[in-house]
Amino acid sequence: AIVQEMGTRMGVMTGKGLADLVRERFGVRITLGVMGILVLANLANTASEFAGVAASLEIFGVSRYLSVPLAVALVSWLVVKGTYRIVERIFLGASLFYTVYIISAFLAHPPWPEIARQTIQPTVRLERDYLLMLITLVGTTIAPWMQFYLQSSIVDKGVRVKQYRYARLDAIFGSLVATAVAFFIIVSCGATLYAHGVRVETAGQAAMAIRPFAGRYASLLFALGLLNASIFSAAIVPLSTAYAVCESLGWETGVDRSLKEAPSFFAIYLGMVAVGAALTLWPKAPLLKIMVLSQTLNGILLPLVLFLMLKLINDRDVMGPYVNSRWTNVLAWGTALVLILLPLVLLFMSLIS
Repeated sequence: AIVQEMGTRMGVMTGKGLADLVRERFGVRITLGVMGILVLANLANTASEFAGVAASLEIFGVSRYLSVPLAVALVSWLVVKGTYRIVERIFLGASLFYTVYIISAFLAHPPWPEIARQTIQPTVRLERDYLLMLITLVGTTIAPWMQFYLQSSIVDKGVRVKQYRYARLDAIFGSLVATAVAFFIIVSCGATLYAHGVRVETAGQAAMAIRPFAGRYASLLFALGLLNASIFSAAIVPLSTAYAVCESLGWETGVDRSLKEAPSFFAIYLGMVAVGAALTLWPKAPLLKIMVLSQTLNGILLPLVLFLMLKLINDRDVMGPYVNSRWTNVLAWGTALVLILLPLVLLFMSLIS
C-alpha cells in the first residue's frame, strides 16, 4: 500500500509517468537500462499470463491453440479499439471476479487457527529454495510493472490535485484487496495441495488437484479465477510496458489516442501480446516454470524500481511540498532494504552451496 500510494502521489502531483520522471531525473542511459530489464521481465510476465489462460481452459477441455488466440484477439481489441473509460470499467468489473478465490479457500475447509498462528508468526528458513520462492512471492505482489502502470494510468485518466485523496484511498484499498486475494489463494492451495503432498507441473493441474480435497466447485472456481486473472493481466502487463517505453523515449502514449496519434504505443502493446502468446504456444513450453520465473525476475528488478521511486518522491524539485514524511520514508526505505538484501542472500547461499 505504501508503494502504491507513492506512485499515485507522483502521478497526481507531477502529471507525469514514472518512466518519464526517471528519464528527466536520471538521464537516458539509466532509463534505457531499466527499460531493457523491464521489457524482458514483462515478456516473461505476458507469456505467464497467456499460460494461465491456456492452463485454466484446458481444465474444461479447450486446447491452448484455441484459447490463447482468442485471448489475444480479446485483449488486442479491448485496448486498441476501446477508450480509457471503457477499458477501466471492464477491468474494474473483472477485478470483482477475484472473490471466487475467497470462496474457493473456504470450500477447502482449512485449519483456521493454524493459519492465524502462521500469519502472525511465519516460519522463515534460510534455505535457497525458500528464499527464491519468497523473492518470487514479493515479485508477484509488488510487481515493477504495476508501479509503471499505476502512475501512467493516473496521468492518462487526468486525475487532478484536488482529487488526490480519492485516488490515494483507491490505491490503498486496491492494495489491501489484492493482498487479501493473494492470502486466500495461498490458503486454498496450502489446505489442499501442500497438506496432501501433491506435486503439480501446471497451474491447470493445481486447480484439478484441489478437487479431491475441496470438492468439484472449489476446483472450478479456482480455474475460473485463474482465467479471469490471466486475461486481466495479459492486457495490463503489455499496456504497462507500452506506457513505460514510450514515456522513456518521449513518445505519445494513451489508450484514448488513435493508431495514427500513438503508433509506437500501440505497436509495443501488440508486439508484447504477440510475443508473449507465441512463447505460450511453443509446444514444449514449460508453462508453470515460465509463470514462476517471470515473478522471480519481478522480485529481482523491484529493489531498483523502488530505489528510483524513493529518490524521485523525496526530491523537492520534482514533488515540491508533497515529498514523503519521515515515517513514510522509514517504512519505505526499510522495505527497499529488505528487498535488496533478499537477492544478495540468495546469491551468497547459491555460491556457497
